[in-house]
Amino acid sequence: MSVLSALAKAEAVRAGRAQPTAAVRHLHLADRPLVTVPLRLAGEAAAPLAIMIGAAPDDQNVLIVAQPRDRVLRLRFIEQLAEVVLPYLSSFLLDTEELTSKAGETYTRCLDAPQLWTPNPGGVSFLQLLGRSVRFHRVDGDNPVPASIPLLGRWLTWFGDRAEHPGSAVLPAMTAALSAHWASGQSALEDGNLAALLGWIDPPAGLTGAQAAALAEDPLLSPPAGPATDPGFDNEELAPLIAAYNAAADETARSVAAERLEQSLRGQLAPTWQLMWRSIELLGALPAGASVESRWTQDRGAFSRFAAEVAQGVPQARRDSAVPAVRRLLARERALEALQAQCAFDDPLLMLGHRVTGAAFRGAVVHSEPERLDRSGARPKLRPHITVRTSDPFTAVVGEELTCVERPKQTGEVVEVEGDTMVLELSGGMGRKLVPDAGTVPESGDELGFARFKPSPFNGQLNLPELEETPWTHGGPPPEWTPPTDDADEELS
Repeated sequence: MSVLSALAKAEAVRAGRAQPTAAVRHLHLADRPLVTVPLRLAGEAAAPLAIMIGAAPDDQNVLIVAQPRDRVLRLRFIEQLAEVVLPYLSSFLLDTEELTSKAGETYTRCLDAPQLWTPNPGGVSFLQLLGRSVRFHRVDGDNPVPASIPLLGRWLTWFGDRAEHPGSAVLPAMTAALSAHWASGQSALEDGNLAALLGWIDPPAGLTGAQAAALAEDPLLSPPAGPATDPGFDNEELAPLIAAYNAAADETARSVAAERLEQSLRGQLAPTWQLMWRSIELLGALPAGASVESRWTQDRGAFSRFAAEVAQGVPQARRDSAVPAVRRLLARERALEALQAQCAFDDPLLMLGHRVTGAAFRGAVVHSEPERLDRSGARPKLRPHITVRTSDPFTAVVGEELTCVERPKQTGEVVEVEGDTMVLELSGGMGRKLVPDAGTVPESGDELGFARFKPSPFNGQLNLPELEETPWTHGGPPPEWTPPTDDADEELS
């Protein structure tokens, strides 16, 4: 936890209400999100119990599995879930655009992409596990299943994998999204309770955040947001209802037992459903950060590519081999660096944290030479100098390159440091002439910031060895076996 995060939590305790830690929203919010509240059977990793799902607050579907240990009923549940999810996904494949890559290849990209919301990271993991459990089911041969079941499994697996990509917004967890924008007066573990966290952020009239969070700890008033259920509910209500379903003597009794079970589970799901839509309203009230749209464009591209693979029948790998795993890991590392940098450049509150740690500074320009030229090379180059004074705890190093916060395409190389004043040589973002375009060079009296990191890190390809030079343990060819010379001459008795 950073110093500013700790300060925000302390202030939340003092004020009795969560404090904002972000000035803008760093997550894309879809116009038509699909909210899901899943529940699973206790003690079973991928045994669905119920789910409330819908694209509007008053348009929720409740699907249940009366006996989660029954494989047939579980598959029927997944088939019903596919009838809700797959049409939603297909609706985004209708409107597309034709683009041309740098290599001159034409490709299609959807104008929008789906967004599935879950209450917490546990819900994300459960949906991913549910997809992996059915994505390879056969639709022919012995015991075939409807084609929609493995298709939904492939999509849920993709959503789960994409959720692990930093900056992706196709399958966000609500508690993580709220915690990224507000600091509550409770621990990070307690922030995992959606009702308690929202109690700090948006407490009811007459209550403080601590009081609202305390009320949220009562499972009778605020049932768990899943996927795990409350043990008291399991023992006192769920187990007898499932037992009644198992003991039903005929179809009529079984239908009555299933209806009672659905009513009970609906009562567990409805409070979280309301919290989810209230949270979406709170996030929607924040203005979107400048880089949010670019990250959503990457999500649209990933969605479009996978949809094309599904349409072409490209198989989905059970697991990554060594080289694809390395590429995926590198992509996520670079995406995390880019996300942290982009959010800081978008948000002065987040940039303040970097200023405290000495990774960035903000200061005033006390002198400017906007038309200075560097004549050391064969041709003169426009290289203005500015002198900046700052009171931030920033230790500049001569020769290091800094990025301007207000003009991310402009960099400044430190050429001189004296006390709290430094001279920067600017390059980039000033046009292609020997005279800078108007407004591209800071003037005396301007305030601006510089950071040691860039919002767009290097995106080049990973340089891996050629296949014949790759060890066999990582996908390369196995070494050619030759018998030892001493064994070849050995006499056999």
